[in-house]
Amino acid sequence: MPTVLLLRHGRTTANTAGILAGHMPGVNLDDTGMAQVADAAKRLAGLPLAAAVTSPLDRCRETIGTALGDRDLTVEIEPALAEYRYGDWEGRKLSELAAEPLWRTVQTHPSAATFPGGDSAADTAARAVRAIRERDARVLAEHGPDALWLACTHGDIVKAVVADALGLHFDLFQRISAGTASITAIRYTPERPYLLRLNDTGSDLSDLVAARHSVDDPQPEEPGGTAGIVGGGR
Repeated sequence: MPTVLLLRHGRTTANTAGILAGHMPGVNLDDTGMAQVADAAKRLAGLPLAAAVTSPLDRCRETIGTALGDRDLTVEIEPALAEYRYGDWEGRKLSELAAEPLWRTVQTHPSAATFPGGDSAADTAARAVRAIRERDARVLAEHGPDALWLACTHGDIVKAVVADALGLHFDLFQRISAGTASITAIRYTPERPYLLRLNDTGSDLSDLVAARHSVDDPQPEEPGGTAGIVGGGR
């Protein structure tokens, strides 16, 4: 099955200022963010990416443009990969928001959180997960089971997709980290998803080209086979 590389955008001016950016306009990468994405571009350079999609927000479009360099690859906009709409919280300092009663809910019971004037956290996570899974199926149909594809999005979106892949309840997604310009790799199969990388900012990614055949990521030869169980117990 295809492998999706989830690329979080590089560090932004809002990250530096400690502001909850959400859908604010004019949030761009800072100098550190540009350097982070340049490093990510080097790591992606040798990979045969079959497709690329991005959140419509400027920081992601800026990130994926740099990460892809001069590849002849059309980047599609995927609105479902956009950041949460934080409503009245958007543009406020994180240090101020930490004093709000809802902040604790967001941290410990996010499935119950709806941002004032904004999105339900659970609904946002669900539409992002659905978009990634549906896009992965489309890549499989168009490019075959060995395809690699890239999706540029936001930290909480990456965490939600990883939680789903690991079979975790959404309330546990805050236990997952996705740093700026990090790469997370997931391969969906008929049996289960495999998390191949998480919050990766430095490793060689070339082995992902052959991830489908990796002995550390076995596939049963037929439905109900035990190869995965044996491999997972090594």
